[in-house]
Amino acid sequence: MTSAPSLAELIANAEADGHDHSSTEKSTGLLHIHNHAAGTVVWFPTWKTFRGTADWSEAVDAAGAELAESEAADAQAAGILAGELEELLARAAVSGDAAAFANENITTHLTRAWALGDAAAKATGREPFNAGATPAAFEGYPYEVYAQDGGVFASSLFNDIIDARRQHALAEEAARKALKPVSRKAQKNAARKAARR
Repeated sequence: MTSAPSLAELIANAEADGHDHSSTEKSTGLLHIHNHAAGTVVWFPTWKTFRGTADWSEAVDAAGAELAESEAADAQAAGILAGELEELLARAAVSGDAAAFANENITTHLTRAWALGDAAAKATGREPFNAGATPAAFEGYPYEVYAQDGGVFASSLFNDIIDARRQHALAEEAARKALKPVSRKAQKNAARKAARR
């Protein structure tokens, strides 16, 4: 019996495969995003592919250890996910390079979310998601976690990571401009305008 590959092995093989991305997707079960800012390709698993790796059961067991064996597991998983997403975007906002940060963190967040969803299902006695309604663990979560095998989730999260850094940079620039010393000429002009009112 052949052992399941690790997620790291699948991604390393995809990165080594070269430029035929559609062929690599078919042979590995991974999907990709073109990170144009960095000139790279970000490989990530579909939720089905993740379940076929050696990492899946370990990730679900670890997530399950954080959840109660009850109906409250969905609410707990939702709370954990919301907190981890908030923390991820906060770290993205202050990262030096949003594109590199996205490359390094996308897969970790995707697989963590899917593992929490499967662990919550297990804790409540349900089968893990296969098709149909989105599990309660993802209610209120801002992404379509399973749409297009996880491709929608990955691309939306990727864009939010880039936007978090951009918004932070804009806020920093606005703060710098607000603190910029006002020239004497500008002060005199403002005083004249105020005197005329």
